[in-house]
Amino acid sequence: MKFLTAACSAVVWGSGQVINKQRLKGLMFFIVQAILVWVEMFTGTFAVITGRTEATFRNCGFFIKGIWGLITLGEIPRENSNVIVYDHSIMLLISGIIAATILLVFLFVYIWNIKDAYSTRKKMESDEVDSSIGYFKKLWNNSFEYIVIAPGLLMVAFIVVIPILFSLLVVFTNYNANFIPPKKIIEWTGFQTFRDIVTIKIWGTTFIKILIWTIVWAFLATFSSYTFGLLQAVLVNSKSTKFKKIWRGIFILPWAVPGLVSMLIFRAMLNHNGAVNAILLDLGLISEKIPFLSNTNWARFCLIMVNLWLGFPYFMMLISGVLTTIPEELYEAAQMDGANGFQLFRKISFPYIISATAPQIVMSVTHNFNNFGLIYFLTGGEPANPTYQMAGSTDILISWIFKLTLNQRMYNYAAAMSIFIFIVVASVSGFNLLRTRAFKED
Repeated sequence: MKFLTAACSAVVWGSGQVINKQRLKGLMFFIVQAILVWVEMFTGTFAVITGRTEATFRNCGFFIKGIWGLITLGEIPRENSNVIVYDHSIMLLISGIIAATILLVFLFVYIWNIKDAYSTRKKMESDEVDSSIGYFKKLWNNSFEYIVIAPGLLMVAFIVVIPILFSLLVVFTNYNANFIPPKKIIEWTGFQTFRDIVTIKIWGTTFIKILIWTIVWAFLATFSSYTFGLLQAVLVNSKSTKFKKIWRGIFILPWAVPGLVSMLIFRAMLNHNGAVNAILLDLGLISEKIPFLSNTNWARFCLIMVNLWLGFPYFMMLISGVLTTIPEELYEAAQMDGANGFQLFRKISFPYIISATAPQIVMSVTHNFNNFGLIYFLTGGEPANPTYQMAGSTDILISWIFKLTLNQRMYNYAAAMSIFIFIVVASVSGFNLLRTRAFKED
């Protein structure tokens, strides 16, 4: 009998539960199936082609058309404005991803429906089972936390997971300036994009060099800001420092000014005819203008310094807060044992600070790994580098992706780079967070 109830639920959702005399539960599963069928039935259309009505996968409902579009990416391009029926590969790809994601939810409910009918009937043969209301009460009590976070997980799936899946799938297509829908139909090309990046010398060289600079930039930008912020916090919070509030107010000013405004001001000051070169020439400190933004080394140095200016106030305030939480008794006991100021900092203050701020350091590294704003608004990725493929000497991976997407419309290559960024950032962040003392203590 238990196999019969499972088979019934496999055909008509909830029918096995009705056989098991759990009508309310059966109604719930049946409503879910009805929604699935209703959406598929009432979202389908029929296209009139050459005077006759033709039913194709293109005209099916949302789910069947979505899976068809995900597999084929379309068949009919819009070669001219007279074409009425045509396929848009990107729309089909997005619809297919959404349809597949929703179908996975329905598949979960479908399996739950069959498994529940089978297990309930099995229990009925040896023992009494709860009514539908009793089942829902037990489900609510035992799975309350999962029920509460379920809407949030669904939102994450649509806001985060689906865009990631879209980027991942675009990598395996020929979506670029030569294949722009709906005029052209995009095709699946497998791992060709990755093969090009690895085998075509200029692509491989550009990627490796930009990746190295991105890593160097992320660490230098983070640790320069952190070190300077730590120094300022220690000095401001020192017992010998007077007017602490005034100093904190002064040092927080760079953080108070909008970052975009600061970047544009620095860009104007550091250009070839900017204020910095003019002042240095007037003072006789230089005999010719310094190429702050047109020389690779100078441009990278300026990026580090401007990031230092923008970033150190945050770490100064963060570390200042940590310093106020350290028990004063620790310092007093150490001083009684003859510890000097440097030893107090090295043995007491610094371990506390690192333990409390380690997650912020890791997050800052990942932020700078993707710090598009500073690169774009200060240098624009310049100066140009003829040995790079569509990138400048100060471009990091994210700004290179921007150029590939906006300027060159090489969407498949840009998507491949974004996957690399995701893998690197997720791996480094996860590994480092797991190793931090703050994470282990939690």
